[in-house]
Amino acid sequence: MGMLVLGLCLFLGVHLIPTNTGVRSSLVSKFGELGYKAVFSLASLAGLLLIIYGKGSAEFVAVWWPPAWTLHVTKTLMLPVFILLLAAYIPNNFTNKIKNPMLTAVKLWAVAHLISNGDLASILLFGNFLAYAVFDVISVKKRGIVRTPVSRPRYMDIIVVVLGLVTYGLIVAFHGQLFGMPLF
Repeated sequence: MGMLVLGLCLFLGVHLIPTNTGVRSSLVSKFGELGYKAVFSLASLAGLLLIIYGKGSAEFVAVWWPPAWTLHVTKTLMLPVFILLLAAYIPNNFTNKIKNPMLTAVKLWAVAHLISNGDLASILLFGNFLAYAVFDVISVKKRGIVRTPVSRPRYMDIIVVVLGLVTYGLIVAFHGQLFGMPLF
């Protein structure tokens, strides 16, 4: 469990830096933009690897026993997650309506998994990501970050949805191999 907590602290800690523009500016002036991004990326990767290893090796400690039907709720809630994730990176019209598709996807992913996982490691993992995403949404609003709506061709929206559905299908099919928990 210690590796999971260490990974969460490192990964989320690094991701909290941009929420404080003063700290971020100080680090950029010290290391340069490229140096800052390199350290940010390496620390994020290290944190992610610790999270993956820590979650995989964590002792199962039951906090609550989710009913069987919650797995169906999780599968349903996960459907838009991959569309939103792709919408954060592929130009589309969804971003004109959804202010931050990445943070919306993280919140939905975390809530979906908290519904169907009652063990301590899962609650730590998904609960911390949910708390981070909520905090970051508030931070984005406080920093006054506003996206200017840009009209894109409708086929870009279709591409995002199709790729999101394909990604969802692949994750569902290979969830057991990737995360140690088969869905079927």
